Amino acid sequence: MKNGPKILIALPVYNEEQELEKNVLKIKDFIAPLGEKNFQIMIVDNASTDKTREIGKNLGQKYPRISFLRLEEKGRGLALKKAWASYRADYYCYMDIDLSTNLGHLPAIIKALENGFDIALGSRLLPKSRVSGRTLKREILSRSYNLIVKLLFQISFSDAQCGFKAVNRRVVSELLPKIIDNEWFFDSELLITGEKSGYKLYEEPVIWTDNPGSTVRVLKTVSGDLKGLLRLFFSRPWRK
Repeated sequence: MKNGPKILIALPVYNEEQELEKNVLKIKDFIAPLGEKNFQIMIVDNASTDKTREIGKNLGQKYPRISFLRLEEKGRGLALKKAWASYRADYYCYMDIDLSTNLGHLPAIIKALENGFDIALGSRLLPKSRVSGRTLKREILSRSYNLIVKLLFQISFSDAQCGFKAVNRRVVSELLPKIIDNEWFFDSELLITGEKSGYKLYEEPVIWTDNPGSTVRVLKTVSGDLKGLLRLFFSRPWRK
């Protein structure tokens, strides 16, 4: 990969002062043997109110392969739209800053894009996936949600919500402007609209460990996801 494609890794964050520096440096160390000069890590701060902004700016000033983008609005979807649209790369990745998904899967999803797939995603729900530490409540909610997605849209992928994905430049230029959601439903909308529009998807079974300190509010996220599914079901933008 040392002479390979130019890759952006976007890290949307909100009030992550406890984990930000430690985990960004873990990513930096991981990509070093893969050809660090091909990568750019972009910290995207979604209007944090703690020291996330200060820590992110310092990392961006200290390391040339790390940059910092501050947004005054919250929303993971918004963060990814702004980050991906602001940088010229061949492939665009994102991962949750808690690194719940093992970094060892990063080369596999990039390789999938090199092999002709348009979107590569980590999945916690494939037979070879390994998940630990997840509460029964979250497991039931996740599986129920993904079952609803399959029933409504007849799609092939198993896990719409895993925070570990990569797309090629075509997706960013053609599909991303059509994605309406700016919050947590962004992932589902991107995958559903992408597959229904004919983009090729690859799923990677991942090793995933729950982070009990996650700032995600489950019930609010579920509500937003269900509203998004209903919007997509009736609007069907891939038919237009």
